Amino acid sequence: VQLQASGGGSVQTGDSLRLSCSASGITFNSYGMGWFRQTPGMEREFVSAISGSGRTTHFADSVQGRFTISRDNAKNIVNLQMNTLKPEDTAVYYCASDTEPKHYWGQGTQVTVSS
Repeated sequence: VQLQASGGGSVQTGDSLRLSCSASGITFNSYGMGWFRQTPGMEREFVSAISGSGRTTHFADSVQGRFTISRDNAKNIVNLQMNTLKPEDTAVYYCASDTEPKHYWGQGTQVTVSS
């Protein structure tokens, strides 16, 4: 199983970024997918998740209304559209699969938002 995250970068406050996570080695549409983020010295925190069908999504309160999550099951990709970015969104972002018996994680992509 491999999850490959991409799309991070350095932007200004108010800008947008789109992260993508490409998955292989799993029956992609059978599993929910999620995005998490982590800053140095802090625990990894939940950002957003989407069900296998794409019909159900969840967001952390801190990103609700600014971020959207989507998936393309034909291409085995999950996207995180991040709008109106704030400096506090700066973190390494990880995608993860809600697979059993274990969850898989991508390698992380850095997002830096400067004021």
